[in-house]
Amino acid sequence: MKKLVALRQAAGYTQAAFVSAFTVEAARLGIAAAVSIRQFRRWETETPPPLPHPGQQAVLEAMFGVPLAEMGFEVPRHRVTVTGPIGDSGNVKRRTFVADAGAFVAATLIAAAPGPRVGRAELGHLRERLEGLYRTDHTKGSVPAGVQATRVEADIISALRKGSYSSAIGGELQTMLAELHGHRAWYGYDGGRIAEGRSACMEALAAAQLVDNPLLQTSVLETFVLLAIKADRTWEAASAVENAHRLAVRARAGATVHLVLALRSANVAIHSGDMSAARRALSRAVQYQGRTDSDDEVPDWARFAGPFEVDYATADMYMRARQPKRAVPFLRAAVRGIDGGLARNGASYRVSYAGALLAAGEVEEGCAEMNGVLDTWGAIASPRLLGKVVHFQRSAHEIAGRTARDCVARIRETVRTASG
Repeated sequence: MKKLVALRQAAGYTQAAFVSAFTVEAARLGIAAAVSIRQFRRWETETPPPLPHPGQQAVLEAMFGVPLAEMGFEVPRHRVTVTGPIGDSGNVKRRTFVADAGAFVAATLIAAAPGPRVGRAELGHLRERLEGLYRTDHTKGSVPAGVQATRVEADIISALRKGSYSSAIGGELQTMLAELHGHRAWYGYDGGRIAEGRSACMEALAAAQLVDNPLLQTSVLETFVLLAIKADRTWEAASAVENAHRLAVRARAGATVHLVLALRSANVAIHSGDMSAARRALSRAVQYQGRTDSDDEVPDWARFAGPFEVDYATADMYMRARQPKRAVPFLRAAVRGIDGGLARNGASYRVSYAGALLAAGEVEEGCAEMNGVLDTWGAIASPRLLGKVVHFQRSAHEIAGRTARDCVARIRETVRTASG
């Protein structure tokens, strides 16, 4: 049965993968047919091979696109599939093929010549590189992470286009591509390229829907909330939170994921000026935070969340309400509590803390905090962080006194050096 083996290999299946794909195709066609690995091996190795029953024949012909006889089986005359244009089938009731069967088999084998094999080892290597984007972004910023992402994306797309892989491997490659688009959406947000980030979100959502991954869709919508707020499209942000919540419930997500979504609800409420809704969302966040220890597994995109994020969001609410003195203790707690591996977020928190101290009249302490950020400035490349530093510089410029003046001068010099 060299023909059947060649057809299977040209389609990129192992025997086990083909059996799984057979089951899926049968269900799609609405045909009650199945095949075991043992039976499929008999088809490929025995001479003559056992004849598939009519249901199996229909599925095999649908999967390979050629008549059963062209696969090497001895087919009774009454079960031979006729070759010819469908419009000229006359009284023929069975499925017909448009192309000449022999020519079609040859063309299929030539066109489907397998490329580099993509197996579990190759997939694992790509997965490690994809997960490495989180580490780079958290420790060094979105700019170097974006450079890495370009290379990872090229290799994933190359594997999908040119590689030879099973349907399961293909699904995981598509899932990784969706995740990568999600990374790009965040880089757009962090870099202030909001339109670019929104476009990446749309690609990520489409890709996540194609692989039917509700938790991945949730992660994309979580980023979309931030982008919609930046674009001053609060209604979109609110809808994104609601849809993300429904998807998280469907995915049976743990408390950490729901904590992130509660924080995004707070972001929306704070941006819209609804402090009552913000307090409710933060109360939910506190409740979910208390349950995170029971999470069996936390997705990479939600690992940043913790009590420090709740404190930071609470401070954001007070800053929006122009009550910086009430924000200060929450920001202090957030700065002290954040995970040391989240260097970019840690620096961002410290800049916000410095700004709150400045607004609360604690100029020396605020400038001291900012100087601490500037001490490690060269290790992080994040446009959003730069924007927050520049905002602090403008606020400090309005304050009289040597402390503020020296801090402004150092910010100016540090930013100039980093840009050069």
